[in-house]
Amino acid sequence: MAEKKTDKLDDSGMESTTVTINRTSSTVKGGRRMSFAALVVVGDRRGSVGIGYGKSKAVPNAIEKAQKYAKKSLFKIKLQDGTLPHAVAARFGASSVRLIPAAPGTGVIAGGTVRAVLEMAGIQDCLTKAYGSRNQANLCKAVIAGLQSLQSREQVEALRGVKIGSSRIERMLESNKKTSAGAPAASVAAAPKGKQAKSDAAAGV
Repeated sequence: MAEKKTDKLDDSGMESTTVTINRTSSTVKGGRRMSFAALVVVGDRRGSVGIGYGKSKAVPNAIEKAQKYAKKSLFKIKLQDGTLPHAVAARFGASSVRLIPAAPGTGVIAGGTVRAVLEMAGIQDCLTKAYGSRNQANLCKAVIAGLQSLQSREQVEALRGVKIGSSRIERMLESNKKTSAGAPAASVAAAPKGKQAKSDAAAGV
């Protein structure tokens, strides 16, 4: 189960979330020997994210190792107003995941494992669906593979050598901005002012 706690790593704005801690034990002549493995997601919530997996005989050491490996695997993704530039599907092992852009205000609709990666990357609005195995390590790697395959419109235009019009996601975001800009003005115009509001209230209107 994904834990809610996030730790600030340094002054650069990097944070880490521990997705899961697994315990293994081996039976030896003197008894049982415990070992712990931690899966950690590191990101700055502004487009940089990475995952790490660390093992140790103590939980704090395992988390510290995982954070170090996660910082080494950091990469940058292209966000578009808090969501993805386009839908993407990815697979790792027996786990598959589909990430779909969403309108502002939707939030991150995902399970704990997928949510940890998306939130550390800075994605605020996204719909997700996981298929196949629910292994947390494989799910995290599937999400990372999906984020790494994202392309901006400029990158697609450069690869194809053609100009591309605005996408459905861009039109949705632009429409939402216009709606948000017009809503306050309409509400102010509709609201009664001063004495008129008091008289309406007294009359029971």
